[in-house]
Amino acid sequence: MSTLTAPLHGTPPRLAPGPPRAKRWTVDEFHWLWENNRFEGTKPMLLDGEIVVTAIPGPPHDQGIGLADYSLKSVFQSGYWVRVQQSLPLGLWSDPVPDIAVVRGSPRDYSSLPKSALLIVEISDTSLDSDIGRKAVLYATAQIQDYWVVDLNGRQLIVFCNPVADPESPGRLKYSQVIYHDEAESVSSLVMPDRPISVADLLP
Repeated sequence: MSTLTAPLHGTPPRLAPGPPRAKRWTVDEFHWLWENNRFEGTKPMLLDGEIVVTAIPGPPHDQGIGLADYSLKSVFQSGYWVRVQQSLPLGLWSDPVPDIAVVRGSPRDYSSLPKSALLIVEISDTSLDSDIGRKAVLYATAQIQDYWVVDLNGRQLIVFCNPVADPESPGRLKYSQVIYHDEAESVSSLVMPDRPISVADLLP
């Protein structure tokens, strides 16, 4: 088991007495580790202060990203940027590095990283529980209005939209609408309702 050590900037923090507890990482610390090659050979993400490191995805996942990228770029053209596996800081404690995030504008419009997206797409091969669970809560709480999960094993697209307050988790939101679409159906994004995408086109 490997242990990640926080980078030191200036005076080391004082440690309060008491039982040990897991460190909560900030986006800046996460990016420092990433830029200094602490995650080589893995796919890292920061979820609510926790660094989650997974193995590099295999060919089905990569093919799914390619298909989604190709399909979305045919819909989101001038005036939109389809970003593939790039940082998307959502507040102080989270950078999920989504498989695909569609933002308004072009790369030249951003002198710093985008902080939100019009549409996020995750390609799920071995990560379905996280994608429809923990990440769905994270994206809803960040007010991402349109979130898609391409379920490679279930041969379906799961669409999440309309974040609302979650009475069981104060301070967090959840998606009030979750729709499962099979590969015979077509789906449109909230931003481009008149430009449907075939679910089959998203599946390897």
